[in-house]
Amino acid sequence: MNVLSFILQHKDAYQVILDGVKGGPKEKRLAAQFIPKFFSSFPELADAAINAQLDLCEDEDVSIRRQAIKELPRFATGENILRVADILTQLLQTDDTAEFNQVNASLISIFKMDAKGTLGGLFSQILQGEDIVRERAIKFLSTKLKSLPEDVMTKEVEEYVFAETKKVLEDVTGEEFVLLMRIVSGLRVLQTVNGRQQLVELVVEQAFLEQALNPADPDTVDRLLQCTRQALPLFSKNVHSTRFVTYFCEHVLPNLSTLTSPVAELDIQLEVLKLLAEMSPFCGDMEKLEANLNMLFTKLLEYMPLPPEEVENGENSASEEPKLQFSYVECLLFSFHQLGKKLPDFLLDKVDAERLKDFKIRLQYFARGLQVYIRQLRVALQGKTGDALKTEENKIKVVALKITNNINVLIKDLFHNPPSYKSTVTLSWKPVQKTEAVAPKRPSNEDMGSGGSTKKQISPQPRRDARQIYNPPSGKYSASIGNFNYGEGWSLSQELPINLSVFLDCGSKLENP
Repeated sequence: MNVLSFILQHKDAYQVILDGVKGGPKEKRLAAQFIPKFFSSFPELADAAINAQLDLCEDEDVSIRRQAIKELPRFATGENILRVADILTQLLQTDDTAEFNQVNASLISIFKMDAKGTLGGLFSQILQGEDIVRERAIKFLSTKLKSLPEDVMTKEVEEYVFAETKKVLEDVTGEEFVLLMRIVSGLRVLQTVNGRQQLVELVVEQAFLEQALNPADPDTVDRLLQCTRQALPLFSKNVHSTRFVTYFCEHVLPNLSTLTSPVAELDIQLEVLKLLAEMSPFCGDMEKLEANLNMLFTKLLEYMPLPPEEVENGENSASEEPKLQFSYVECLLFSFHQLGKKLPDFLLDKVDAERLKDFKIRLQYFARGLQVYIRQLRVALQGKTGDALKTEENKIKVVALKITNNINVLIKDLFHNPPSYKSTVTLSWKPVQKTEAVAPKRPSNEDMGSGGSTKKQISPQPRRDARQIYNPPSGKYSASIGNFNYGEGWSLSQELPINLSVFLDCGSKLENP
């Protein structure tokens, strides 16, 4: 009765406080503090109180807005949690840094009260809100969820995040796709074989692997590259890359020379070959293994030249020797070596005698060139340690040595009779593990994200991989595109600032496109 008496006696006073939002700056500041303080005492005025606080959150005075936003979590009780979360999500669109930080802090505060309810408000705005609100809500989730403790991000909450994210993925830009994959990849509930397989299925849907590739459409090419990068960290001996590898063999390799790059500076052919090489160790059983191996074999021959013809005096008839494109060959040889394990008699029984003879001649010629490069690179690097190896020229030589050594190991395997597929190498752009293995080490949860439909086109987005090729300007698929940074790096078919023959005294020249 005392409580009821208090409410009856002070209801009018609380109404005066609510009316304070229409007053001057001093009245508004007091209202911003006292409306939430006595909110729970006047349930019949709950809607009016929330609306009054919302008015203060939109005030012209930024200090009043920040005070009102700071107090908003005090309204997040019971059924109000969804509404408060929705309001705070909309307020993410502010351009004032201090105000934006306060919105983030208030969202985190109500997350700890009711994570699922808060997520309801966030996803509601992501699915139905304005573009700027959607963008910032997704970024909020991608940066903040991973820092929340397990007692907040329970299994039920994580399953809710996954279910809602799948709805959002039905219509996404490239930047959104990358951020959403980063969100779901970090969920503990998906850190199982079955969970990673579900994530791969999400990427497959975005990659449109059921459609033929249009190599002349840079949007289509970009979508495939980006989706492949998102899938790569998920592959393992239990989560196979078969559908992606099959698609690359059947649709990408046949069109390799006609692929349209999303940006002028990108060596799209090398980028595709590197992705294929990284995926190949995780490929499972293939329906058309022989046909796919044959496609890889054909492409490998294209990048492994025949030795120049000799005239009667034993000199080369050509003015210059064939170009040895080491980076391309490393990728193709590695992929062929990986898939060849699944059909070890391919070179013996599936390739005719003349073609096999031609292949061995090319291998022998390439191997001779390799030995020269390897010896000269070792001499050039001998005795160099520490800072001496950090110069740009020596960095190039170190990677060049990795590439040539890898090719040398793989060629030796294929020269065995019968061909062997037992050797293991680490791709030149990948970090070297303590124990080399065919399959690269799986990344930790923290490392996992670092691409004619009714869906929005996917725009290129970053993948945090030091082996990638360059920093392009932004490209576009649609008006709501994000920017794609392909990273920095180089290839041994085009990367050297000077021709190898200059500092290695070799006859074979590198491609200078």
